[in-house]
Amino acid sequence: MRGMFAQAKAVLFDLDGTLVDSAPDLGAAVDKMRVERGLPSLPLARYRSMAGAGARGMLGEAFGIGPDHPDFPAMREEFFQNYQACLMERTLPFGGVAQLMDGLAELGLPWGVVTNKSTRFSEPLTRGIPLFSMASTVVSGDTTPYAKPHPAPLLEAAERMRIAPCDCIYVGDDKRDIQAGHAAGMGTVAAVYGYLGLVQEPLDWGAHAIINSPLELLQLLDRD
Repeated sequence: MRGMFAQAKAVLFDLDGTLVDSAPDLGAAVDKMRVERGLPSLPLARYRSMAGAGARGMLGEAFGIGPDHPDFPAMREEFFQNYQACLMERTLPFGGVAQLMDGLAELGLPWGVVTNKSTRFSEPLTRGIPLFSMASTVVSGDTTPYAKPHPAPLLEAAERMRIAPCDCIYVGDDKRDIQAGHAAGMGTVAAVYGYLGLVQEPLDWGAHAIINSPLELLQLLDRD
């Protein structure tokens, strides 16, 4: 596996659960809704595995409702407002991410972000963390008409970076990330240190490689 992506010319990453740990803020936003409704607070551990699924995952865990519930749209907007108010209170890059970016710089590899998070949240989050000043591009869930697993956001990022999709690899912590990467013709890496839903089996996603920590990616990019 070492050096399997030695010919890559750029690396694209998912955001939540891959580069940053935003579960504490996402959990706090939805837990506030529970408490305000007279329900007991839930521990962060209950929310963490669903953090990668955004509002759908958070509201599902907190209230047991899905997008087909009549109250879902209003509760989703309430969740969004709560989250926007605490967006950067507890969110930090995962351990090893800063060193990973230093390693990419040493290899001369540009990198970017492709997230399903809407610009409403991704822009202030990436602006507020100095690490992302190094990113070549940030493509959000509403940048193109489609979100992952559709390949359009990944193709948009590659076009912005002026690098052929086949020369990019995409790293993410959800099956949708791997599906999008394959559809875009990119090498795919599953980050299993992030947020894995209770029913997700990374080995079944079909990723070209799996990493258990951010720094393991550098081994896959090794050119020696």
